[in-house]
Order: sequence, then C-alpha cells, then structure tokens
Amino acid sequence: MSQKGDQGKTPQKRVFLALWPDESTRGALHHLARGLDVGGRPVPRAHLHLTLAFPGSIEAARADCLAARLPSLHFEPIPILLDRAGQFHGPRVAWAGPSRSPEALDQLAARARGLCLACGVESDDRPFEPHVSLRRHARPPACQELVEPIHWFADTLALIESGNNGHPGPYRLLARWPAE
Repeated sequence: MSQKGDQGKTPQKRVFLALWPDESTRGALHHLARGLDVGGRPVPRAHLHLTLAFPGSIEAARADCLAARLPSLHFEPIPILLDRAGQFHGPRVAWAGPSRSPEALDQLAARARGLCLACGVESDDRPFEPHVSLRRHARPPACQELVEPIHWFADTLALIESGNNGHPGPYRLLARWPAE
C-alpha cells in the first residue's frame, strides 16, 4: 500500500477530500475571516472548505482513483452550525467549527478515509476535528463562541488538488459530487 508522502519519479498530486461551501456560505465565511481580530492573513475566499480526509502528496494515479470513486460516498445534505472559533497552535490557524459535530458529518469523514484506503493511500491519521480554516499566522480568538453563527447546508463533496506536482500552492478542483 502506498503511504502518505511517498515520493518517487511518478507524478504526484497533493490532494484532500472536503465539503465545498456554496457561494452564500463561502461569502459568510469570508466575511467572518476578514472580521476576526486575530492578526495573520485570511484564507483566500476560493480556498474555504471543510476537510474530511487529507491523503497529502500521492501518486497521480491514486488521485485519479479518488476522483473516479468520489460518487461512491453517497450522502444527504448535512446541516452544520459553525458556532465557535478556535486556533490550531502549531500552524497558528484560526478556524470556525461546530460545537457539536453532526453524526452524519463524522460518518462521511470516516467513509472518506475509507475511500482513501480503497485507493491505496492512507489519509492523515489525526482525529477528525471539523473546521473551516479562516486565517493563517493568527493569534487565538478572544472568544470561542461566534456572535453570528453560520448555518451551512453542506451539499457538495470535492476532491481538491493543492499546488502542483505534490507541492503546496493554489487549489484546483479535480472532482465534485453533489449530495443526494
């Protein structure tokens, strides 16, 4: 089985599986990111998402497998209430997330990781902590409770490539699949 981060002479893609916000939700997240008084820089509007599984840099053929099998992750739209803010201290990322993760979201994330394994790659093995990264190089938010929570009816799954030939960079949508 190919491990996350395998590097060889074969073409690589740095990919992740994510819930992709609709334009209204993306606008609300972008507004929130720009309004947070935590320093750093906002994540570009076009990059806002909620990661379900992060295989990282993998062989392009394995990324093609993920794209082809994305429709196998059948799911119904998931109501997500983004009502709290936080920070990942190591990378200093400020984020918004749900205070209670919907069971359907946790199940979809587990199935996304299963899809990665079915395509011969392991995803990031950290526990699933649903969040949308809002700012990078940020200080912790002063308050964890969002004054204006964002109600997101998550209905689009995406496979995203971040960068080029396995190196971080701009996002490119490789595959998209709607909820049923």
